[in-house]
Amino acid sequence: MIIWIMTAVMLAFLISVAACPFFINIMKRLQYGQQIREDGPSRHSNKAGTPTMGGLVILLAAVLVSLIITGASPLLYLLLLVTVGCALIGFFDDYVKVSRGRSLGLKARSKLAGELALVLIFIILLRYLNLYSPVVVLPVFNHGINLGILYPIFVFLMISGFSNSVNLTDGVDGLAAGVSVISFAAYIIISLGSGFFEGAIFCAALAGACLGFLVYNRHPARIFMGDVGSLALGGSFAAVAIMTKTELFLLIVGAVFFLEALSVIIQVISFRLTGRRIFLMSPLHHHFELKGWSEWRVVCAFWGAALVFALVGTLAYSR
Repeated sequence: MIIWIMTAVMLAFLISVAACPFFINIMKRLQYGQQIREDGPSRHSNKAGTPTMGGLVILLAAVLVSLIITGASPLLYLLLLVTVGCALIGFFDDYVKVSRGRSLGLKARSKLAGELALVLIFIILLRYLNLYSPVVVLPVFNHGINLGILYPIFVFLMISGFSNSVNLTDGVDGLAAGVSVISFAAYIIISLGSGFFEGAIFCAALAGACLGFLVYNRHPARIFMGDVGSLALGGSFAAVAIMTKTELFLLIVGAVFFLEALSVIIQVISFRLTGRRIFLMSPLHHHFELKGWSEWRVVCAFWGAALVFALVGTLAYSR
């Protein structure tokens, strides 16, 4: 089993590393460059025009390797449904940005409509494969709570919330990709513990693909993953967590993503209610940038936090 895991990591890594230079050149020829937020940190302005949508390389490497190793598996297809579905939403979002030369893509309601349709199909297939269970396990206490008819709403919040959380984290060179590698490593262990071979291979392939992408995405980044990558990664995390029945464990393993999203929510609520901001800027990584931290320091700190959270989440699962 370990050999297959290592094979998936290495193959996806090699494909990602080899494909990125070609993809970068293609994006440059098409002039598909990153659009920078006007209200973002001023030192990010020099990133404008950097090739984006590199998540397509991550997706290609991970999907190809997973299919080669696991073969025709309904469980893998179910994971791919959510991952590719989120990637398509992200792709159209990216395309609107680069084609219209603006930092805003699809409208929020369009994204939510796409995510809602995706979740409905996912739940129907879970039922069809007898994998649907409305019971959610509490970490540490190992006690299950039956959400009943509320579970579909919970699934929607998981997939929509986590895909957008990874998207919010993708604001500093190498941050989202590096944290994803660490979190996927934890879910390799969790998937193996759950007897979910397809999930373990899929997470291994995604970890390897992200690691290969990180070679070109580290500071100073030569390519960004774009929404097509960040939404796909977030959706894949949620799908694996749902299929291993570790939905709440994901909040521990992927706590960096969760905290990034939470910082935005807190900032918005505080400003609307009091007119004051809790953070210098949200998401959280921008707060530390404005406090004078270099990008590399922010990334290293967040990677370190991700490693701690991944270890805690894995240990909580193994109890």
